[in-house]
Amino acid sequence: MKRYAMTIGLKPEKVAEYKALHAEAWPAVLATLRRNNIRAFSIFLQEPENVLFGVYEYHGTDHEADQKAIAACPDTQRWWKLTDACQVPRATRAEGEWWAPMEEVFRME
Repeated sequence: MKRYAMTIGLKPEKVAEYKALHAEAWPAVLATLRRNNIRAFSIFLQEPENVLFGVYEYHGTDHEADQKAIAACPDTQRWWKLTDACQVPRATRAEGEWWAPMEEVFRME
């Protein structure tokens, strides 16, 4: 198992919408994540800065292939259209990234 963490901004006027979307996350999207080895996925919001921090456990053997399968799912694509409209990518993210990945520097088990 490997943990992945990432960060992105949230538009101030979209905070309530983003929270409402995730309060009723679509079962098909959650099933796609599970089918592609994503577990223990959490998103935290830091206000008033409106920074989102996401973290999940990956239990598969080919993260890149599983990420491509998730991205190919029509339900996930529709979900992302809604959630992406709420988000503001970090200025320091690498080209081609939406969420900016974070490096794990400490872990206590």
